[in-house]
Amino acid sequence: MPGVGKLLKQAQKMQRSIEALQAQLETREIDVAAGGGAVKVKVSASGKFLALTLDPEFLKEDPRLVSDTVLAAIQDAAKQAKELNDSEMQKVTSGFQMPGIF
Repeated sequence: MPGVGKLLKQAQKMQRSIEALQAQLETREIDVAAGGGAVKVKVSASGKFLALTLDPEFLKEDPRLVSDTVLAAIQDAAKQAKELNDSEMQKVTSGFQMPGIF
């Protein structure tokens, strides 16, 4: 099969690009705030949660409100990290064409 060597080189190049991108995404941070800034979440673009900050005054609010606001901030941070990760990964993998499969 004449194109197998070329295909293998493409796959190796893409693998190196993915590894480099994953390392880069570990260092990129996304900050999300909810509740008017009372809840702050920091997450890496790879999806690793780095920090959670709660305003002490906010903790005096109704526990259900606090819990809902924290959950909303975490969900938003996770969503933004996934979207950024998927977008960056798409850039790396879009050039890889495997005949008959993609």
